[in-house]
Amino acid sequence: MGYIDNNLMNNERVIHRGHIHWFIFIPGALGVVIAFILFGSGQESGIGPVFGLFLFIASVYGLLKALITKLTTELGVTSKRVIAKTGFIRRVTVELNHSKVESFNVDQSILGRIFGFGTIVVCGTGGGRTPIPGIEKPLEFRRYAMQTVDENGLGSNNVTA
Repeated sequence: MGYIDNNLMNNERVIHRGHIHWFIFIPGALGVVIAFILFGSGQESGIGPVFGLFLFIASVYGLLKALITKLTTELGVTSKRVIAKTGFIRRVTVELNHSKVESFNVDQSILGRIFGFGTIVVCGTGGGRTPIPGIEKPLEFRRYAMQTVDENGLGSNNVTA
């Protein structure tokens, strides 16, 4: 059981769960491929293999960081709140009651539109803006969140894309 399940209030149920998209692994994977190309460049005394080694180390670090992000991020819409938790050792949580939600903004790049990922910005009353990057199917997450807020008769019903 994860953070969301362990922190549900009385009579609260999970309506929808969001996930981090696999695209976060692409920069690290490309770095590993380029590092192997530089390793195999055949220049034993050149800068290529040295740069390849540094690129390989940085790319493996990036892949590990992406894996930890994917495994430790929880996103959910419940019958009472919108919850986002990130982090493994250092935990950051956002729990916004439906009555405090003003809007959900979706930001998608061209690659995000093609591959189906984006950033959701949860805007709360009082001007608080919380971006949650790399969400798989952000429009679907926003739809579930806004439907739940509307069904409860709360929030100000602002939706932007």
